[in-house]
Amino acid sequence: MTASQPVTIGVLALQGDVREHLAMLDAVGARAVTVRRPSELDAVEALVIPGGESTAMWKLATAFELFEPVRKRIAGGMPAYGSCAGMIMLADRVLDAASGQETFGGIAMTVRRNAFGRQVDSFEGPIEFDGLDGAEGAAGAAGTLHGVFIRAPWVEQVDPAVRVTARVTAGPGAGRIVAVRQGALMATSFHPELTGDLRVHGRFAQIARAAR
Repeated sequence: MTASQPVTIGVLALQGDVREHLAMLDAVGARAVTVRRPSELDAVEALVIPGGESTAMWKLATAFELFEPVRKRIAGGMPAYGSCAGMIMLADRVLDAASGQETFGGIAMTVRRNAFGRQVDSFEGPIEFDGLDGAEGAAGAAGTLHGVFIRAPWVEQVDPAVRVTARVTAGPGAGRIVAVRQGALMATSFHPELTGDLRVHGRFAQIARAAR
């Protein structure tokens, strides 16, 4: 595979807003494919774990014999991006988890499920996101984007290896951590795939290409 070829990014297609992520990845020049079985996982260079319901995702991944393969690929260095429920699935530690709930893990953080409240408490607002242009924290690297929060988690605590890339700036949960990065893994508690803003997916595609 050459550097000029589009990076192949899978979207875990068991549950959640799969089509929206596929469209965003296509728009940033990636080759976007669905992943429902281990053979499809083997064919991708990176993986998006979409929003949805984290307990359903865990149970379906187990039923489709994908849970352990995904966890091993992430532990082995595969780039992954999780939005909302995907953030929960990438967390090493989860508060208010369902009984017996497991995650893929990979990001050394503690996430609280449904931290912003129930469906009726969903909201939208501006977020200052650091590193959207790939400048890795350089001056001017932060950009404002529109965040859509739907029964969203937030990050309660991160280990030193985790870089906080965004916090809520106003309104419900002001100051709470809503985006993180650890190596080739990134996660947001909001849904950039629902806004048409390509910058988060573009950043992840950059990470995936750099990991080749």
